Amino acid sequence: MYNLNLIFFFLVIFFPVFYQRVLSENHASLPPRGWNSYDSFCWTISEEEFLQNAQLISQKLHSHGYEYAVVDYLWYRKLVPGAYVDSLGYDVIDEWGRVIPDPGRWPSSKGGKGFSEVAKKVHDMGLKFGFHVMRGISTQAVNANTPILDVTTGKAYVESGKTWHAKDIGMKERACAWMKNGFMSVDTTLGAGRAFLRSLYHQYAEWNVDFVKHDCVFGDDFQLDEITVVSGILKGLNRTILYSLSPGTSATPTMAKKVAPLVNMYRVTGDDWDTWGDVATHFDVSRDFAAASMIGANGLLGNSWPDLDMLPLGWLTDPGANVGPHRSSRLSVDEQKTQMTLWSMARSPLMFGGDMRKLDDTTYGLITNPFPYITSTTEVQILEQGPKIRTRSSHNMGVSEKLVVGLSSCHVPEAKGWFLQTVEANLEQICWRWGSRSKKVKPFCLYKTEASLQSDEDVEYSEKYRGKLHLHASNSEGFCFDTSSKRKRTSKEHKRASFSPCRLDANQMWELSNNGTLMNSYSGSCASMKLMKANASPGGVRSWIATGKNGKVYLAYFNLNPTKTVISTTVSSLSKAFPTINFGSCSCKEVWSGKDYGSLQHSLSASVASHGCALFILTCMT
Repeated sequence: MYNLNLIFFFLVIFFPVFYQRVLSENHASLPPRGWNSYDSFCWTISEEEFLQNAQLISQKLHSHGYEYAVVDYLWYRKLVPGAYVDSLGYDVIDEWGRVIPDPGRWPSSKGGKGFSEVAKKVHDMGLKFGFHVMRGISTQAVNANTPILDVTTGKAYVESGKTWHAKDIGMKERACAWMKNGFMSVDTTLGAGRAFLRSLYHQYAEWNVDFVKHDCVFGDDFQLDEITVVSGILKGLNRTILYSLSPGTSATPTMAKKVAPLVNMYRVTGDDWDTWGDVATHFDVSRDFAAASMIGANGLLGNSWPDLDMLPLGWLTDPGANVGPHRSSRLSVDEQKTQMTLWSMARSPLMFGGDMRKLDDTTYGLITNPFPYITSTTEVQILEQGPKIRTRSSHNMGVSEKLVVGLSSCHVPEAKGWFLQTVEANLEQICWRWGSRSKKVKPFCLYKTEASLQSDEDVEYSEKYRGKLHLHASNSEGFCFDTSSKRKRTSKEHKRASFSPCRLDANQMWELSNNGTLMNSYSGSCASMKLMKANASPGGVRSWIATGKNGKVYLAYFNLNPTKTVISTTVSSLSKAFPTINFGSCSCKEVWSGKDYGSLQHSLSASVASHGCALFILTCMT
């Protein structure tokens, strides 16, 4: 049995009997709720399928606060043989290089209407409409060298006597790491680059869009310059659009502090799918962002919220698939309850991902349970009492370990260990120093060369990347140290570097700093050596505690262990967390089981299923 006289997260929250949106001048005053097509359709959804789901959201979920209906990525890609997530040449673009809906899947978009007809139908259902966009500009537009629209004149953008085109602003060396054939950054230092982004978001406003999910700009794909420009554009529109960032792989509170004032929600993990490993990785992330007071912080025209990603519950597809929904969620019911409880206690946006047309009673009960909403962000803090829990189980003993090169924030001590050493004349290495770990361990070293930019097209980049390095496993220069990923990673997967043929790519360009960090030119993250355990997964127990209205207290037990575990805490421990509350006067009821525990005596114990949770409402006399 675990006695929880240790770590509590205490927050100010309340449980409404029914969700009631608080009208406020502040944008995103509460964590947004809605539905997103990705988990059930990947990129293949059609207008008919989307509107069918939207109608059911309006009928079944809107009264519980789910107000956004969001189309995820590649709505502009033709659904034909040969088209897939990273294919090239299948996107529909207009004369200005902007992606527009594929008329084969979105017939109401014909005649230059874009998403305006779909948005109208969604608004008539009482919902808000949103969609996914990628970073920068499409490779297809750059290859076609389309002109840039100046929204102030309605004509091609002209500056310094020059008419600007897509090739002038596209940054091929900064292609999205997991969709290299799809999109690349635009140079926001150029007026034409900013003009292109402005033309995009003015078009979205003309379509009456309410929500934009901006992808490949955060976490390992961090693009602060583009986020800043887009945020400024949105602020200047005559239509309020909720601004969301994705993905959040390797995101940290330090990184989030830079973007929180610019946006309304931002992912803080990789993609969350229906595996326990994905769910379990969110506990530490939730703790860190709560401790940093990032939840409900100031955002774009209102508030901003760390986003734990969509809820992969109900009827789903598979990651990166070219097919729609065809299977049930692989999470057990207990794991689904744990996910819903953690997401709600952590005040994450709730974006359901299952196909609404096959919404079963169990899933419906999970996503409509009256979960907590934070009404104050000033009292978020962590209280530590006594030693932290450390658990060991038989199948974690003697687990194999390996060293991998990973990426992390450049500000953490773990990133500061790189140094330069000379091997022989004109041959140098950049090495990782193990410090006090072991004097017998040889440094991990990579050979360095100046980043090679030799083609005529590369000349313009030579000054920009002067002094940047290519790193190689040997003194032959064919393969370079690379942070690219061929696909989006899930929450449980770690960012690792590898070697691939050298090319013009910011993922392969590095800069060694005097403080011992080795920074990547694509993400701004730094390389570090990490000790990884094979097949290791989080274990132990966790607890969150929160106060609400009318003297109520909410206490959640989470069991991350592979077996059923009895979890307990004492009244004295609760009193240390909240000295002003008389816990001896509290009555207690568990939410998921509906069990009435009666008056709280000396302690509160519950037998919690493997990967399950218990969520208590304590009603206390004032």
